[in-house]
Amino acid sequence: MSSDDDSETTRTDTEDSRFSAERYSVVLNRFVHGVEMVAATVFAILFATGVVDLMLQIADAVRNGNITDPLVVIGFIDTGLLLLIIVEVYQTVLAYVEENQTRRIVQLVIYTGVIAMVRKAIIFRTGEYATVQDALIAAGAYTLLIFALVSLLFAERVYGDDTPLMAG
Repeated sequence: MSSDDDSETTRTDTEDSRFSAERYSVVLNRFVHGVEMVAATVFAILFATGVVDLMLQIADAVRNGNITDPLVVIGFIDTGLLLLIIVEVYQTVLAYVEENQTRRIVQLVIYTGVIAMVRKAIIFRTGEYATVQDALIAAGAYTLLIFALVSLLFAERVYGDDTPLMAG
């Protein structure tokens, strides 16, 4: 009889530990989901704050007469592209939260990279580098990264399945 009692106890212990692991997994999954929602909220707040700040900068430039200064306009474009990056990161976080297809998440990450590199190219200034050679190396690296990201995007479009990009 003791061997039956031992096997019954072992089965119960195994079932209890499996139940505890499943319960822990559910709690941990809820926690991660909550943190993802907080991250999405932070990015939404950053975006809203950035839009208001950009509008205030534009109004200030109009009032001061600096609106025609090319460097000021490039600053606005830089800020606008940064806001687009924030939106793409926000959408990526939401894709994780909503457990979207991996393809959609990859597309969002590639778009974020393309926007970030275009932003870098637009605000690129050779005077920010110690030598012309340093500026040339940086420009080459930016160019290489942009082509790599566009190639990834092209390959994903051509060889990916036919799921629409912005499936909602």
